Amino acid sequence: MATRTVTTTSEDETAAVGRDLAATLSAGDVLLLHGDLGAGKTAFVRGLAEGLGVPRDEVSSPTFTLIQEYRGGRLTLFHVDLYRIEDPREFDELGLDEIAEDGVLAVEWAERLPAPPPHAVRISIEHAGEAKRRISISNC
Repeated sequence: MATRTVTTTSEDETAAVGRDLAATLSAGDVLLLHGDLGAGKTAFVRGLAEGLGVPRDEVSSPTFTLIQEYRGGRLTLFHVDLYRIEDPREFDELGLDEIAEDGVLAVEWAERLPAPPPHAVRISIEHAGEAKRRISISNC
């Protein structure tokens, strides 16, 4: 996949990019989300969930629980937030490799992973002014 870049002007447009991407996903797909606090990573995942058939209002940031699981859609969505992970040994305890086999794995703060999984999709979301976001989607 060549890098695809989209500029959005609202949270709903950011979610729509995630919703559109969801139509192309299969079990085992891993999405690595990069972006500053408030960039729109969770908004993107809400759209992703909606595209998989999960109500978007069920999605919240898993900052304190680390992993949220959303079932009931076309595929199970595993939403992971690594913001609070500091010790690299904690990654092994999460079992992300096993989780990824059973559905779609969306990882916020993916830059904290010791090594990205092969064949993952990198999603970078950055502020581009006021409510604008620049979203780049590419293979790792």
